[in-house]
Amino acid sequence: MNQVFNVQGMTCGHCEKAVTQAVQSVDPQAKVSIDRPAGKVEVQTSESREAIARAIAEEGYEVAA
Repeated sequence: MNQVFNVQGMTCGHCEKAVTQAVQSVDPQAKVSIDRPAGKVEVQTSESREAIARAIAEEGYEVAA
């Protein structure tokens, strides 16, 4: 399932890596695509939207509804 998240606070490549690793900690098979200037994180996963959003938030980034 393809899910798109609005994520605030990503400012550099390290942020992108941290978000990717957070998503993949929930679903190691997830495909993550990040558009940092737009604040968009697209995730191809079978996990729930809530689980992915929680993992990103726990990494310190704000996930908008």
